[in-house]
Amino acid sequence: MEMKQILLTILLIMPFAVTAQVAFEGNEKPVMEITPEKNTGLNKIYVLEDGGGVKMSYTAKSTLATVTWYKYEELGGGYAQEVSGVVHDGATTYMEQVDTECGYIIEEGTDRTYIWVVDYGQHRLKLNSISTEPASDCGTVTLNVSGSGEDIVYYTITGVRKVLSRDITITFNTLNWHESDLEWKEESTTETEESFKPVIVLPAPYCNTTFTISGDRFLNYWKEHVTAESDTYYTNAVDVRATAIQETREIDNEKKTETGEALGGSAPVTITFTAYCTDAVVHKEWQMANDANFENIELRLSGETVEQTFEEAGTTYWRFIGSNNDGSCEAFSDTYTVGIGESELNCPNVFSPGVSEGQNDVWKVSYKSIIEFKCWIFNKWGNKIIELTDPSQGWDGTYKGKLVKPGVYYYVLEALGSDGKKYKLSGDINIIRYKNRLDTSMGGDDTDITPPEQ
Repeated sequence: MEMKQILLTILLIMPFAVTAQVAFEGNEKPVMEITPEKNTGLNKIYVLEDGGGVKMSYTAKSTLATVTWYKYEELGGGYAQEVSGVVHDGATTYMEQVDTECGYIIEEGTDRTYIWVVDYGQHRLKLNSISTEPASDCGTVTLNVSGSGEDIVYYTITGVRKVLSRDITITFNTLNWHESDLEWKEESTTETEESFKPVIVLPAPYCNTTFTISGDRFLNYWKEHVTAESDTYYTNAVDVRATAIQETREIDNEKKTETGEALGGSAPVTITFTAYCTDAVVHKEWQMANDANFENIELRLSGETVEQTFEEAGTTYWRFIGSNNDGSCEAFSDTYTVGIGESELNCPNVFSPGVSEGQNDVWKVSYKSIIEFKCWIFNKWGNKIIELTDPSQGWDGTYKGKLVKPGVYYYVLEALGSDGKKYKLSGDINIIRYKNRLDTSMGGDDTDITPPEQ
């Protein structure tokens, strides 16, 4: 036999290889294919927009393969029955009118394909209207939806009931907090429902809005989605955020009081409390208590922003409360703890002005939580050189712009601490200046305060 004839004989004997596939004909809209989870045992779920007059076919991998169709329902593949009336046409087998709401097992030799077929026309979503109920609580809103759309059910190979998600969306506006901008911003948000529900409960929006219900994913796929929109919903829900910003100061002779709190320290301390409220907040109040549970509120201040100066030692607690018009809904900010430390005051007795700039060249007290302060410095004849009215102030060793002579000077000091402690102190101030560091430009030895006339 010639080689050409041998090759022709082999081609006639070998089956024609194709890719196995399921197809549908006669449907106006494209079939939606869904790949379910592996544990269902199904390869595909096919959703037909309308199952009437639709032909389903299976093209085998080989023209010589034996293909058998089985159909099963809620009992699972173990109770599948062979389908009669399947037409065989070469590698293709088909049903002229597909049965829907059931599963198929298509057996090709030792290979099996598992599918489920849905007629969406039997479950079509209808949305007539949507309305809101008067708020029954502060955190949710209830929507009443007029329409229909029964669950789209399918069964796994083992007979487990499953429901295809419709992905019905409800869109509305609400206020979202933006920490970086310290601002509530109105933004659109979407909630998704897997199935049609005549009553839907959602988180309450923080601004007036309308609700739009739309769907489902199957109608969206066929560009036939339906929607319904509510009238304007007037929000009752409230929420608040707050900040507490402490005025900072850098004073080299003030000791930092460690209170264990982020706010407070050495008195006096000035803190600005600011609240940021959603739209429905009408009543706005800052509250102060001496206990963290606010069982005994000591102070109430109205408004969103208040500035407080703390001068008393101890710990206080602050929070903001915002409520709606009738007070039925309220929201609280975080609690801010302010700790003010006890007072302390120490006076140095020696310094060396004019010797080395920045190194012990100014006489200053060392202090913390001093809220009232007066200090007078005198020379040895009792003449007042300087008066200080704030503990952060100091004496640079000059009088009328010139350095005074080295020697002994005297201070008298009166002060009041945040803890109520009164200070009455007096003592020596020794000015030391090294001769080898003196210079006539410093005026050190030429400056003095003459004694009073007798």
